[in-house]
Amino acid sequence: MKKGKTVRTALLRLIVVLQALLLMLVPLTGCQGETKTMQPREAEQSSYDVIVFGGEPEGIAAAVSAARNGLETLLLEDDEALGGLMTLGELNFLDMNYGPDKELLTQGIFREFFEEMDNAFDIEEAKEYFLCLVGKEEKLSLKLGAEVVEPLPEGNTLTGVRVKDKETGEIEEFYARRIIDATADADLAAAAGVPYTVGAEDYGQPGKIMAVTLVFRVKGVSWPQVYIHNNFSRVASKLKAGWGDPNAGATRKVAWGYGEQALRYEPRDEMLSFRGPNLARQKDGSVLINALLLFGVDGLDPDSKEEGIKRGKEEIPHIIEFMREEFPGFAQAELVSTAEQLYVRETRHIQGEYRLTITDVLENRDHWDRIAHGSYPVDVQQTGPGDLGNVIGKPAIYSIPFRCLVPLKVDNLLVVGRSASYDSLPHGSARVIPVGMATGEAAGVACAYGIENEMTFREMTSSREAVGWIQERLKEEGAYLVEYEPPRPEVMEHWAYPGVKVMRELGLAAGGYSNDYRLEAPVFCWDADYHLQQVIERLGNLKAGGSEGAEGSGDIKETGITLRNVKFPENLTRGMFLAGLAQALGEEAETPQEALEFLRERGINPGIPEELLEDTDGAATFGELYVLLSNIIEQIR
Repeated sequence: MKKGKTVRTALLRLIVVLQALLLMLVPLTGCQGETKTMQPREAEQSSYDVIVFGGEPEGIAAAVSAARNGLETLLLEDDEALGGLMTLGELNFLDMNYGPDKELLTQGIFREFFEEMDNAFDIEEAKEYFLCLVGKEEKLSLKLGAEVVEPLPEGNTLTGVRVKDKETGEIEEFYARRIIDATADADLAAAAGVPYTVGAEDYGQPGKIMAVTLVFRVKGVSWPQVYIHNNFSRVASKLKAGWGDPNAGATRKVAWGYGEQALRYEPRDEMLSFRGPNLARQKDGSVLINALLLFGVDGLDPDSKEEGIKRGKEEIPHIIEFMREEFPGFAQAELVSTAEQLYVRETRHIQGEYRLTITDVLENRDHWDRIAHGSYPVDVQQTGPGDLGNVIGKPAIYSIPFRCLVPLKVDNLLVVGRSASYDSLPHGSARVIPVGMATGEAAGVACAYGIENEMTFREMTSSREAVGWIQERLKEEGAYLVEYEPPRPEVMEHWAYPGVKVMRELGLAAGGYSNDYRLEAPVFCWDADYHLQQVIERLGNLKAGGSEGAEGSGDIKETGITLRNVKFPENLTRGMFLAGLAQALGEEAETPQEALEFLRERGINPGIPEELLEDTDGAATFGELYVLLSNIIEQIR
């Protein structure tokens, strides 16, 4: 036993040494070898072709793209470093987007970063990389520490911004022929009067916003143990159901898993959750941990964010103590630091010329004015205690229209990144940084066309010539952009799919990573109770305009339909389910046949196979639940 233990220890040490050597052998190419000589130009004039506000990765891509297309460009950032969420938020484990043939969908400027830095990079190197990337462009100037005081409009047209230098307090005005808002929260667009929704209010859940995360760094982690545990967990889960974690895994630089262990953590702060972490190694051997979810933080309120960081810092020592005991490889873990900024997943969703829908994403739709592709799962994180979050589905590929970048009401402005014109649910996929960088690159190209042809962005949204030029230019610059026949998800062939589609738009149907909506699974009384109650609540909130605390029966005067909560009986049969729905609509049906006839008379055509409806003693399925409730929804809306 002693000899075997010694051999294992020696092997683990060898793995550590080999991994360290591999990290050292990463070639220094492009910006990694030029950071000291490629410093960005300072802003020395007041007028530019393009102003990009926001030094997030999306803004960097937009500014570099504009400059490469020959435009005098100014990049404004209110922090003292570039990279935003990647660097100051320390989110260095990126969510990748691959197509049906495993092709990288987010190429162009993002691919340049990815090939040089990988999708798990060293934070300090990333800061230098972004500075160098900006510095290499002769037509690109940079001003850090520039806080926007107010937009400068002429009528409905945004012409410039007034900013305050955080160091000197000096107020300056900058003007441009075209402007791009690349802030995480569409701050400039909102200040200029662009309409928007916040969080999940667009599907009847006002006040619901995905949790924020405070990334923290630890040292003393035994990466070989992490590597072995997570990969063994994944393999074991395939060998026998219930063993291990099928979502676990690891490479020499990143790991993900420990989901079951994380669920056992009991937070001191009730408005906090600890999920299975994403782990990313740094070159100094420390590990960044993305796992701490904070609820009740308003991403648009600086004071709320500051309080969130404070709460996170108070909880982290208890989390690390838990990890030492429960996570293989963490027995000697110690806290090093926390990120400067929170990872805020969701705030504003602007209203643009087109709003990306959940159906667009999960039906893999293409659009004629495509300027980027995505495929990341629709990952809706927890919004509060007791909410486990959800994966609404996994697309194969989808397109983002140029129209999603063009806001309503305000001209001369594009909005890129997670706050572009996406509904809240599809934003769960489109919010990821690589997709945002692809939209930023497209925005820079669009500025070049608009200026050259004296055409507004709004005019360009209806011009196939303009959009075609943008698409061809993006492809010339290395972007991946294809017209394709949308892969048809299997669920679309099911008779219940029309119901799935409607319920999914309200966030009430989810297929997970495998797009399995469990349409043949039986519905229990609590399933029926929950879905009916949620339909009433969400329709009521939508009717009330998204106001918080909206109450009422869901009565829509135009149709005269009133939908009420009822309690479905235990041992729920199909007949009982039909009778319960009739009762919810005000009809006390004595038999299932009477209930069915009542529903049909009210124009609620079930769309369910007759052989199922005839079996009133059988168990109702989720397919039937979705179809019948969706028919009621369509009658009310």
